[in-house]
Amino acid sequence: MLYTVKEVSSLSMVTIKTLHHYHKIGLLIPHEITEAGYRLYGTKELERLQHILFYRELDFPLETIKELLQGEQERLSILSQQEELLLARKQRLENIIDTLKLSMEHTEKGENMNKRDLFKGFETMEEWNEALRGQNDYLKQTYSVDALEVAEADVQKMNEQASEAAAFMTHMADALRAGLKHNDIKIRDVIRSHIHFMNQHGHQISAHDFAAQTRFFLSDDFHLRMLEDQQTGLAYFLAAAAEAIAAEDTAGG
Repeated sequence: MLYTVKEVSSLSMVTIKTLHHYHKIGLLIPHEITEAGYRLYGTKELERLQHILFYRELDFPLETIKELLQGEQERLSILSQQEELLLARKQRLENIIDTLKLSMEHTEKGENMNKRDLFKGFETMEEWNEALRGQNDYLKQTYSVDALEVAEADVQKMNEQASEAAAFMTHMADALRAGLKHNDIKIRDVIRSHIHFMNQHGHQISAHDFAAQTRFFLSDDFHLRMLEDQQTGLAYFLAAAAEAIAAEDTAGG
């Protein structure tokens, strides 16, 4: 069954003007355009629009969404990653709402809140620097590398990247527990999406670079323990999967 742009707009609550714009930039191409110029959309287009709306809910730019949806990725794999990202967003919003309610309660009682409680749920520059302090101290002691402190302007970007990284690692750990092979096509899609995300967010990295990074994780006690604490065997599974992607790129090149 095919749907007109008006019907798709009614189903999705996306304006016709927006659907036309998505078509213009190549983000959502209609299944068919009639001789009279009417845009018609099928099930695949509706599913793609759903993916677009999930990413928009996460405040992803349209150009980034277009890049993320390139290629023949399995729909369930995309939905799974989007679920992880949205759950992380949900948790953050719930924490902020709790802070809001607590603020209202204290205001109604005429009481001052604990200064630390005032900002719970807001990932700030100070919180990021505190969270990264342990790793930074280790890098300085072991490799004489001093990571730069997080700048205020970088906080939103760091929050987005942390959510995506957490979703990626959770997906890999779930795949390992489910018994998937490191070279399974679903795993390849997840890793390629992760690499693509990093490249879109200021970290220029190839499949070979990513494989080298995972080999470093295996040789470094701090990072090895961090991955193995999440799921036994995760560091080795990730390294094997990354090597398979790099080998695939070498063969294709």
